Amino acid sequence: MIDLKQYGYIDSETPPIDLIPGRVTELQRDQYTVITEHGEVTAVLKGAFYHTVGTREEFPCVGDFVFLQYNESGASRIAKLLPRRSKFSRADYSGHAAGYAKTILEQVVATNFDYVFIASSLNWDFKVSRIMRYLTQTRQSGGQPVVILTKADLVPDFSIPLAEVQKTAPGVPVHAVSSHTRSGLDELSEYLQPGKTVVFLGMSGVGKSSLLNALMNQDVMTVKGIREADSRGRHTTTHRQLFMLPSGAMVIDTPGMRELGLFGADDGISAGFHDVEDLITQCRFSDCRHQSEPGCAVLAALADGSLAPEHWERYLVQKRENKFVNDKSGYLIDKRARQKSIAMQHKGKKGGNKK
Repeated sequence: MIDLKQYGYIDSETPPIDLIPGRVTELQRDQYTVITEHGEVTAVLKGAFYHTVGTREEFPCVGDFVFLQYNESGASRIAKLLPRRSKFSRADYSGHAAGYAKTILEQVVATNFDYVFIASSLNWDFKVSRIMRYLTQTRQSGGQPVVILTKADLVPDFSIPLAEVQKTAPGVPVHAVSSHTRSGLDELSEYLQPGKTVVFLGMSGVGKSSLLNALMNQDVMTVKGIREADSRGRHTTTHRQLFMLPSGAMVIDTPGMRELGLFGADDGISAGFHDVEDLITQCRFSDCRHQSEPGCAVLAALADGSLAPEHWERYLVQKRENKFVNDKSGYLIDKRARQKSIAMQHKGKKGGNKK
């Protein structure tokens, strides 16, 4: 049985008499696989569900907890989506090139997780800038980031890239592992506790499927060989899926992403670049462009070496992309509208209590 209290839900989320709780473990097209007290069941959305949601990110995703009408002889019907404790989203350009998209949508990748394992291979394709992008969106998601440097057995010395990530992302746990030799896997046990959920993120071919197989102690995912041309594994995962580990923890495996599109990442950028934004507040002019203005704290920090040029450039790149996505998606407008709606509701409740 799904114990909602184990995942932080309260008694007010007890299902009605004709519904049971479940958790979405797989989604393919419009068909869901949901784990319930009756085991895994196939489910579809109840007709009325379509009339209660306003945007597509409100549809169930892998990791979501739901209430459903159980049907032992056919597809069960999902009636309600429970509030999400965490959510990882990316920008969906809807088939357009990033610079030409007329409308950018939010694509929810996974929900209700505690940790985000950001997987990056230690082969020649290793890039700290890419890891930083995943860190930004992870901080926005509400989950705790953990960087996993995979394929440690394929490099003679991983101490330099390990130190580079630790320097660039202070305070974020970083582990170098090999799924083939099982080196470093024991270090991950502190995250893989009963009732905890971890989502795997990373580009295609970085070894997420191999890592999942190693943690499961069995081959649950197909793993293809490494291409000799670029030392990158071939893409295997085709859709999001949730697995239960022997430890009792759960893992959400996701398809590899060629590039992560930031979405609504204002808070994530601020958390990852708080040192840069602290400098900006110290500039003499509030509208400083940090180019040639006198009293610019950013230029002074770049000049004396206290601000690394690559760190400043990563900040600018992420800010520009995030602004572009916000403008194209209407994210900030929607966010302000929601905040105003909540404030008005709160004000109405207070006013209703007056006599």
